[in-house]
Amino acid sequence: MSSADTEEQHDAAVEVDGAAEANAAHQAVLDELKATLGDAVIGEHVGAGDLWIRVPAGEWRRAAEACKAAGFNYFDFLSGIDWMPSAPNPEDAETLSVEPEADADEAPDPEEAAEAEAEHEAEPQASEAGTVAAFETAAGEPDSGWKTGVAGGETRFQVFARFHSIGRKLGVTVKADLDDESPSVASIHDIFFGAEWHERETWEMYGFTFEGHPDLRHIYLPGQFEGFPLRKDFPLLAREVKPWPGLVDVEDLPPAEEARQDAAINAAQEADTTEGGS
Repeated sequence: MSSADTEEQHDAAVEVDGAAEANAAHQAVLDELKATLGDAVIGEHVGAGDLWIRVPAGEWRRAAEACKAAGFNYFDFLSGIDWMPSAPNPEDAETLSVEPEADADEAPDPEEAAEAEAEHEAEPQASEAGTVAAFETAAGEPDSGWKTGVAGGETRFQVFARFHSIGRKLGVTVKADLDDESPSVASIHDIFFGAEWHERETWEMYGFTFEGHPDLRHIYLPGQFEGFPLRKDFPLLAREVKPWPGLVDVEDLPPAEEARQDAAINAAQEADTTEGGS
């Protein structure tokens, strides 16, 4: 056995030992959080040197408080998840588009756009492979292909946040199941100040309401924007059929300026032709 092979085996053994040590440390944190939260921990995962826990929406704020009390006082991020599949199977996915028949700057034919959007919004059937079809609720049916990641889940929407302990050199991710029809959870902006901006972004992109947040308003999108772009059932075709909110009409050039620019372009083209002929 060469020295390179020996070194590689040594590095692999060190990596395995490090992961086992990290898992043991995260298990200790999990036990600590479960002692505080009790039955509120309805899902858990320790593995690959990481820790995830899942709680009901009503326990979201208390879970954040428990994490901070356990020394996880560094806020990493907060966001949302939509577990609805994008399509039954990759090979079955179809791209819906309406090609304009006239100039590319003109809008698609209204009738064609309406038909395409109606077809897009129709609920498809499950595939032969048993995968959950797009735009179909399948809560509580893990065998059908509806995946909710580590620590499980019972709803389409989940909110999750990542906290870190600098002293322990460990991180924990907390997620909560949200109601499919009206996803809502308590704000934790006053527990972790950095969460205020993240909650605004998640509200804007997923439509999750954060109760107690002082200023839920748009960050990226126009104020008149309709819908939530990161939801899997967001109708992208609507952006083609309906003008973008806040679109500003561009004024035409004055006739004199337009004639001047046309003359300059024509002169440049004639000069190129002359040089090419010579």
